[in-house]
Amino acid sequence: MSRRVLVSPSLLSADFGRLAEEVRAVEAAGADWIHVDVMDGRFVPNLTLGPVVVRAIKRVATRPLDVHLMIVEPERYIDAFAEAGADILTVHVETCPHLNRTLQQIRQAGVKPAVVLNPATPLVAVEEVLGEVEMVLLMSVNPGFGGQRFIEGTVDRVRRLRAMLDERGLSAEIEVDGGINAETGRRVVEAGATVLVAGSYVFGSADYAEAIRSLRP
Repeated sequence: MSRRVLVSPSLLSADFGRLAEEVRAVEAAGADWIHVDVMDGRFVPNLTLGPVVVRAIKRVATRPLDVHLMIVEPERYIDAFAEAGADILTVHVETCPHLNRTLQQIRQAGVKPAVVLNPATPLVAVEEVLGEVEMVLLMSVNPGFGGQRFIEGTVDRVRRLRAMLDERGLSAEIEVDGGINAETGRRVVEAGATVLVAGSYVFGSADYAEAIRSLRP
């Protein structure tokens, strides 16, 4: 079955001194979404941006903001990120003891809810909420830093997650984030992924448009 593939360049690898220009550049190059990594220095060992910067990005972006919350207690910040302009809010199952409630909170804030799994977290952890989400993000590296090597087991995880969704007749997107390039992107798309997050592969390229084109089937 042929599925359309969306590309969501990760701003984590952009030039933060030229952030507005970088957003405009990847949009002009064909990006479908803009991926925004939010890190708190607690759940992951890095610290990035918050709602104020998301609001600034929203002022220049014309594509949906795909906001990935790598933070503890995400429920405390959902309204702030929704008000800042997030179109999709993705929370980690590992940080949400009341996952269903958190996903409901996101939807009530007028934002599309999504859930993410770290590489070693079993797929069964999201089985009970598959009908509540617009997207499941599978990390193909350990979260916290850009430029890591793709974890090979991700391909099989994508294939198994696709089967879980298809068996239930669900249409949630499958997003993959970490070590994505033309080769790894092709493999996860063949396994059933529909959204590719690419940071260093796009922003480290001399030609953003060519990098984005190479990620599509």
